Amino acid sequence: MAKLLIIGAGGHGKVVADAAMEMGKWTDLAFLDDRYPAPPVLGWPIVGKLKPAGLGDGELKLAYLADGERPDVVVAIGNNQVRMEWMAKFQQAGYSLPSIIHPSAWISKHAYIGEGCVIMANCAVNAGAVVGRGSILNTGSTVDHDCVLEEGVHLSPGSHIAGSVVMRRCSWLGIGASVIQQVTIGENAMIGAGAAVIHPMADGVTAVGVPAKVIKRNGESVDEQ
Repeated sequence: MAKLLIIGAGGHGKVVADAAMEMGKWTDLAFLDDRYPAPPVLGWPIVGKLKPAGLGDGELKLAYLADGERPDVVVAIGNNQVRMEWMAKFQQAGYSLPSIIHPSAWISKHAYIGEGCVIMANCAVNAGAVVGRGSILNTGSTVDHDCVLEEGVHLSPGSHIAGSVVMRRCSWLGIGASVIQQVTIGENAMIGAGAAVIHPMADGVTAVGVPAKVIKRNGESVDEQ
Protein backbone atom coordinates (compact mmCIF):
# COMPACT_ATOMS: atom_id res chain seq x y z
CA MET A 1 0.00 0.00 0.00
CA ALA A 2 1.61 3.30 -1.15
CA LYS A 3 1.68 5.86 1.64
CA LEU A 4 2.12 9.63 1.59
CA LEU A 5 2.91 11.59 4.73
CA ILE A 6 1.98 15.27 4.49
CA ILE A 7 3.87 17.65 6.76
CA GLY A 8 1.36 20.29 7.81
CA ALA A 9 -2.41 19.94 8.04
CA GLY A 10 -3.47 23.55 7.53
CA GLY A 11 -5.21 24.96 4.49
CA HIS A 12 -2.22 24.39 2.24
CA GLY A 13 -1.84 20.82 3.48
CA LYS A 14 -5.51 20.18 2.77
CA VAL A 15 -5.14 21.30 -0.86
CA VAL A 16 -1.94 19.28 -1.23
CA ALA A 17 -3.80 16.20 0.00
CA ASP A 18 -6.61 16.84 -2.46
CA ALA A 19 -4.13 17.11 -5.35
CA ALA A 20 -2.32 13.97 -4.21
CA MET A 21 -5.57 12.01 -4.16
CA GLU A 22 -6.35 13.20 -7.68
CA MET A 23 -2.97 11.86 -8.84
CA GLY A 24 -4.00 8.35 -7.79
CA LYS A 25 -0.48 7.27 -6.79
CA TRP A 26 -1.12 6.77 -3.07
CA THR A 27 -3.73 4.68 -1.32
CA ASP A 28 -3.03 5.93 2.20
CA LEU A 29 -2.45 9.52 3.34
CA ALA A 30 -1.68 10.94 6.77
CA PHE A 31 -0.53 14.22 8.29
CA LEU A 32 1.95 15.43 10.86
CA ASP A 33 0.86 18.68 12.49
CA ASP A 34 1.56 20.33 15.84
CA ARG A 35 -2.20 20.59 16.45
CA TYR A 36 -2.24 16.83 17.13
CA PRO A 37 -4.46 15.37 18.45
CA ALA A 38 -6.93 16.90 16.03
CA PRO A 39 -9.78 15.75 13.76
CA PRO A 40 -8.98 14.14 10.40
CA VAL A 41 -8.44 16.32 7.33
CA LEU A 42 -10.45 15.27 4.27
CA GLY A 43 -10.93 11.96 6.05
CA TRP A 44 -7.20 11.32 6.55
CA PRO A 45 -5.70 11.17 10.06
CA ILE A 46 -3.26 13.47 11.79
CA VAL A 47 -0.94 10.85 13.28
CA GLY A 48 1.39 12.98 15.38
CA LYS A 49 3.13 16.26 16.01
CA LEU A 50 5.90 17.37 13.73
CA LYS A 51 8.49 18.39 16.31
CA PRO A 52 8.38 15.47 18.76
CA ALA A 53 7.59 12.85 16.12
CA GLY A 54 10.66 13.78 14.12
CA LEU A 55 11.88 11.65 11.27
CA GLY A 56 10.47 8.18 11.55
CA ASP A 57 10.75 7.60 15.29
CA GLY A 58 8.51 7.94 18.33
CA GLU A 59 4.77 8.18 17.83
CA LEU A 60 5.15 8.56 14.06
CA LYS A 61 6.70 5.10 13.86
CA LEU A 62 4.02 3.64 16.10
CA ALA A 63 1.08 5.27 14.37
CA TYR A 64 2.07 5.22 10.74
CA LEU A 65 5.06 2.94 10.22
CA ALA A 66 3.89 -0.09 12.16
CA ASP A 67 4.07 -2.25 9.04
CA GLY A 68 7.63 -1.10 8.36
CA GLU A 69 6.80 0.65 5.09
CA ARG A 70 8.43 4.06 4.83
CA PRO A 71 6.05 6.64 3.30
CA ASP A 72 6.78 9.24 0.69
CA VAL A 73 6.86 12.72 2.23
CA VAL A 74 5.67 16.11 1.03
CA VAL A 75 6.29 19.21 3.14
CA ALA A 76 3.09 21.30 2.96
CA ILE A 77 4.34 24.38 4.82
CA GLY A 78 3.83 27.76 3.19
CA ASN A 79 6.79 29.51 4.84
CA ASN A 80 9.59 29.09 2.32
CA GLN A 81 12.50 28.91 4.74
CA VAL A 82 10.76 26.51 7.14
CA ARG A 83 9.66 24.29 4.25
CA MET A 84 13.21 23.99 2.94
CA GLU A 85 14.59 23.23 6.40
CA TRP A 86 12.16 20.35 6.86
CA MET A 87 12.75 19.06 3.36
CA ALA A 88 16.47 18.88 4.09
CA LYS A 89 15.84 16.96 7.32
CA PHE A 90 13.60 14.39 5.68
CA GLN A 91 15.94 14.01 2.72
CA GLN A 92 18.92 13.44 5.02
CA ALA A 93 16.87 10.79 6.83
CA GLY A 94 16.40 8.92 3.56
CA TYR A 95 12.79 9.73 2.72
CA SER A 96 11.56 10.12 -0.85
CA LEU A 97 10.19 13.62 -1.58
CA PRO A 98 8.00 13.37 -4.70
CA SER A 99 6.44 16.36 -6.37
CA ILE A 100 2.67 16.71 -6.12
CA ILE A 101 1.26 17.83 -9.46
CA HIS A 102 -2.49 18.19 -9.91
CA PRO A 103 -3.67 16.36 -13.05
CA SER A 104 -5.16 19.57 -14.49
CA ALA A 105 -1.77 21.34 -14.48
CA TRP A 106 0.01 21.56 -17.83
CA ILE A 107 3.73 20.84 -17.67
CA SER A 108 5.79 21.02 -20.86
CA LYS A 109 7.84 17.90 -21.52
CA HIS A 110 10.69 20.35 -22.08
CA ALA A 111 10.41 21.82 -18.57
CA TYR A 112 12.17 20.55 -15.45
CA ILE A 113 10.44 20.10 -12.09
CA GLY A 114 12.62 19.48 -9.03
CA GLU A 115 11.79 17.14 -6.17
CA GLY A 116 9.29 18.06 -3.49
CA CYS A 117 7.45 20.69 -5.53
CA VAL A 118 3.71 21.29 -5.31
CA ILE A 119 1.93 22.35 -8.49
CA MET A 120 -1.76 23.01 -8.01
CA ALA A 121 -4.77 22.87 -10.32
CA ASN A 122 -4.73 24.78 -13.61
CA CYS A 123 -1.09 25.82 -13.46
CA ALA A 124 1.10 25.96 -16.57
CA VAL A 125 4.85 25.51 -16.89
CA ASN A 126 6.13 26.17 -20.40
CA ALA A 127 9.07 24.93 -22.44
CA GLY A 128 12.55 25.51 -21.10
CA ALA A 129 11.38 26.46 -17.62
CA VAL A 130 13.13 25.13 -14.52
CA VAL A 131 11.22 24.85 -11.23
CA GLY A 132 13.59 24.24 -8.34
CA ARG A 133 13.08 21.75 -5.53
CA GLY A 134 10.51 22.56 -2.89
CA SER A 135 8.79 25.27 -4.90
CA ILE A 136 5.04 25.91 -4.78
CA LEU A 137 3.01 26.90 -7.83
CA ASN A 138 -0.36 27.68 -6.37
CA THR A 139 -3.72 27.48 -8.11
CA GLY A 140 -3.77 28.93 -11.62
CA SER A 141 -0.26 30.38 -11.56
CA THR A 142 1.83 30.28 -14.74
CA VAL A 143 5.54 30.02 -15.50
CA ASP A 144 6.42 30.94 -19.06
CA HIS A 145 9.26 29.79 -21.30
CA ASP A 146 12.85 29.69 -20.06
CA CYS A 147 12.10 30.90 -16.55
CA VAL A 148 14.31 29.75 -13.69
CA LEU A 149 12.79 29.30 -10.24
CA GLU A 150 15.43 28.44 -7.69
CA GLU A 151 14.56 26.23 -4.74
CA GLY A 152 11.81 27.17 -2.32
CA VAL A 153 10.03 29.73 -4.50
CA HIS A 154 6.30 30.33 -3.94
CA LEU A 155 3.94 31.62 -6.63
CA SER A 156 0.58 32.48 -5.07
CA PRO A 157 -2.76 31.76 -6.79
CA GLY A 158 -3.29 33.57 -10.07
CA SER A 159 0.23 34.96 -10.30
CA HIS A 160 2.11 34.99 -13.60
CA ILE A 161 5.73 35.30 -14.68
CA ALA A 162 6.62 36.03 -18.30
CA GLY A 163 9.45 34.48 -20.28
CA SER A 164 13.03 34.28 -18.98
CA VAL A 165 12.21 35.52 -15.48
CA VAL A 166 14.57 34.41 -12.71
CA MET A 167 13.22 34.00 -9.19
CA ARG A 168 15.97 33.47 -6.66
CA ARG A 169 15.85 31.12 -3.69
CA CYS A 170 12.79 31.42 -1.40
CA SER A 171 11.32 34.43 -3.19
CA TRP A 172 7.56 34.90 -2.99
CA LEU A 173 5.02 36.29 -5.47
CA GLY A 174 1.68 37.40 -4.01
CA ILE A 175 -1.77 36.52 -5.27
CA GLY A 176 -2.53 38.00 -8.69
CA ALA A 177 0.94 39.53 -9.08
CA SER A 178 2.77 39.57 -12.42
CA VAL A 179 6.39 39.86 -13.55
CA ILE A 180 7.36 41.03 -17.04
CA GLN A 181 9.90 39.17 -19.15
CA GLN A 182 13.62 38.96 -18.34
CA VAL A 183 13.33 40.34 -14.81
CA THR A 184 15.13 38.87 -11.80
CA ILE A 185 13.49 38.68 -8.37
CA GLY A 186 16.09 38.44 -5.60
CA GLU A 187 16.51 35.84 -2.89
CA ASN A 188 13.89 36.05 -0.11
CA ALA A 189 12.15 38.94 -1.91
CA MET A 190 8.40 39.34 -1.35
CA ILE A 191 6.13 40.80 -4.03
CA GLY A 192 2.72 41.93 -2.79
CA ALA A 193 -0.71 40.92 -4.05
CA GLY A 194 -1.64 42.38 -7.43
CA ALA A 195 1.76 43.97 -8.01
CA ALA A 196 3.26 44.41 -11.47
CA VAL A 197 7.02 43.96 -11.45
CA ILE A 198 8.76 45.73 -14.35
CA HIS A 199 12.25 46.17 -12.85
CA PRO A 200 14.65 43.76 -11.11
CA MET A 201 14.17 43.33 -7.37
CA ALA A 202 17.12 42.93 -5.00
CA ASP A 203 17.54 40.26 -2.33
CA GLY A 204 15.34 40.64 0.73
CA VAL A 205 13.07 43.43 -0.49
CA THR A 206 9.31 43.76 -0.12
CA ALA A 207 7.65 45.47 -3.09
CA VAL A 208 4.03 46.38 -3.75
CA GLY A 209 1.91 48.28 -6.24
CA VAL A 210 1.62 48.95 -9.98
CA PRO A 211 4.37 49.29 -10.94
CA ALA A 212 5.91 47.51 -7.97
CA LYS A 213 7.93 49.74 -5.63
CA VAL A 214 10.18 48.68 -2.78
CA ILE A 215 8.75 49.47 0.67
CA LYS A 216 11.09 47.34 2.80
CA ARG A 217 14.63 46.04 2.66
CA ASN A 218 15.40 43.08 4.89
CA GLY A 219 12.31 43.89 6.95
CA GLU A 220 13.13 47.57 7.47
CA SER A 221 10.90 50.27 5.97
CA VAL A 222 12.46 52.48 3.33
CA ASP A 223 11.61 55.91 1.99
CA GLU A 224 9.17 55.99 -0.93
CA GLN A 225 10.91 55.08 -4.15
